Amino acid sequence: MGAMQTQVDVIANNLANVNTTGFKQDRANFSDLLYQEVRRAGSRQPEGNTVPVGLSIGSGVRLNSIDKEFRQGGLHQTGNDLDLAIQGEGFFQLRTTSGQIAYSRDGAFYRDADGNIATSLGVLLEPAIQIPQDVVRIQVTQDGRVLGFNAADPQPIVEEQIELARFVNPKGLRAIGDNLYLETEASGVAETGNPGTAQFGTIVGGFLEQSNVEIVKEMVDLISAQRAYEINANAIKSADEMLRLANNLRA
Repeated sequence: MGAMQTQVDVIANNLANVNTTGFKQDRANFSDLLYQEVRRAGSRQPEGNTVPVGLSIGSGVRLNSIDKEFRQGGLHQTGNDLDLAIQGEGFFQLRTTSGQIAYSRDGAFYRDADGNIATSLGVLLEPAIQIPQDVVRIQVTQDGRVLGFNAADPQPIVEEQIELARFVNPKGLRAIGDNLYLETEASGVAETGNPGTAQFGTIVGGFLEQSNVEIVKEMVDLISAQRAYEINANAIKSADEMLRLANNLRA
């Protein structure tokens, strides 16, 4: 019952974030517990014959892990100059207020009061990119070049470069909220590079990556977890009733 409750909690979190930009679906993984072995398969009976199957009684289930599914989410067109989506592998790099480098698939960026490209919470893009005040139009190319244009000159007056990061094991990243992840020993060290090179994805300007949560699948899984919870509760009640009857037997 505890395992099914955890499954429901994971599904509820997925559904709650169905409209969260760049959110990656969580998946709970379970394994069975130790078995009480009454008879081993292949053992020889006193009569001399060998039993083809064993007799083992399981003792339940446990939660192994909850990991992120980093498959691509759909792209939603917004038309905003600084809404950026990654098509393929990679993460945006962000420098938090504590000085740590965090990673995100959420490409909803803005210009702060100093012209720096930052998230809605003021976390700056890394490497830092500053857009002068006289820039009226920004264009971001597939290879991550940020071009800034003013009203008088058709040629860009600003050209900066966005770098992406990738990991050998992105499922090992630690989610800290606000669409941010931190590097861990399990994820490996971040490898950085320009979009469109090597294993890095490309940048799609004017789009945002949507959550990769599949609502129909989550609803089916939710119903399944609820039914499994109820059945487990009934199994406990039935076992308790059977033990009560056995204890009340009279010779």
